[in-house]
Amino acid sequence: MSLKGFYLLPHPPIVVPEVGKGEEKKIVDTSNSMDAIGIDIAKKTPDTIIIITPHGTMFQDAISILNEDYISGDLKKFRAPSVSLKIQVNKPLVSRIHELAYNEGISSIMTTDSLLKKFNAYLELDHGVIVPLYFVNKHYNEYKIVHITYAPFADIDLYKFGMLIKKAVEDLGEDAVIIASGDLSHKLTSDGPYGFNPNGEKFDKEFLKCLENGDVKGVFSIGRERIAEAGECGRRSVAILLGTLDGKKYKGELLSYEGTLGVGYGVMKFNVQGEDVSKIPQIEEIRRTAYENKRAQKDPYVRLARESLTTYLTTEKSLETIPDYITEEMKNIKRGVFVSLKKFGDLRGCIGTILPTTSNVSEEIIRNAIEAGINDPRFDEVEEEELLDLDFSVDVLTEPESCLVEELDPRVFGVIVRAKGRSGLLLPDLEEVDTVEEQLDIALRKGGIKKDENYSIERFKVIRHKES
Repeated sequence: MSLKGFYLLPHPPIVVPEVGKGEEKKIVDTSNSMDAIGIDIAKKTPDTIIIITPHGTMFQDAISILNEDYISGDLKKFRAPSVSLKIQVNKPLVSRIHELAYNEGISSIMTTDSLLKKFNAYLELDHGVIVPLYFVNKHYNEYKIVHITYAPFADIDLYKFGMLIKKAVEDLGEDAVIIASGDLSHKLTSDGPYGFNPNGEKFDKEFLKCLENGDVKGVFSIGRERIAEAGECGRRSVAILLGTLDGKKYKGELLSYEGTLGVGYGVMKFNVQGEDVSKIPQIEEIRRTAYENKRAQKDPYVRLARESLTTYLTTEKSLETIPDYITEEMKNIKRGVFVSLKKFGDLRGCIGTILPTTSNVSEEIIRNAIEAGINDPRFDEVEEEELLDLDFSVDVLTEPESCLVEELDPRVFGVIVRAKGRSGLLLPDLEEVDTVEEQLDIALRKGGIKKDENYSIERFKVIRHKES
């Protein structure tokens, strides 16, 4: 008894006829391919379908595994309440996966309805599960489910979690298949719902080619900037799925790929071809190499930010001397500086100064890097072991100038709003902040300023330094 099938399936609600109402014909290849996967799963008659989704209730610090007797849901959010599912949960398998993860030190949680209520959420099947299973259920529905929502963990931890899923299935003698639910780039066309980025198509081609070739190293070597700019939601689901294939040679069979609606929909089944060595050493090496490259950054701004926070976390002391790679400009000019930390593409801390508070830019960076790591009230303090997975950026601000609303441009200028001693600031050129209205709304909220108050507006530019 073991895992008998491995699949990547997208989850566009529009592919379901009750939602699409004819629009599903625009992605008919996707529909046909998902139907073919449903037929393939029916032939395998699994006792359990394990499905990994990006759209369940997500915890930042734990992989969620739903743990009620039954879970149900529908597509009423997409104007199709008649499309509904109620499926029994394989609770022994849920418990075994959780137990193995605990023993391995990978944080997971058996999520119940009572737990979610504490977070003002509720337990339900999300569309990342309902859409793929809609096509399975057309042909086969005699199965239980294990519903997993990934967390923003390191690739290697997601991969190891997949290995534990495989072990749990074998330990309990289950017949199961696994589905990685996820769409690829959301930024393929300018008229799509999420806009266009050239890295969208590049990511999809590279990612799918690596999967077709069974190239695990290639999958995990795709640059983080390309991943972030692609705006995908399936890579982490696939990282877990690939872990269930560890120790096997396999090829990905791409049944279809469509991006006509601005989002990449890839349908793939993975065919096992034999035994292979574990890919864990390769993934560990990718992670170590990436970290060493960051530490050896040529850009002195981000190099100093990383060294400052690293020194503080490892010694509990600030840098006492300015490193020799610091430029004369950094020693001689005063500017406001923001230091931002990201972990797996998500913000992990950001603290800055609008105007300089120290004698030069280098001292401003040293101070604000530490502040971003330990004193951003939105986050817990950064732990030393997180340094391996952090990306640093440093924004050096020009002096703010008063302006009118029509003189703003969120791609070019940051904004500061002020009213009665309160202020809110938003940096320029931020992902998903595309309009002046959005920029002002966020800045006002950050400053605790109401829209109908009298407030002043200032703008500034930044010179942005990022780790490559």
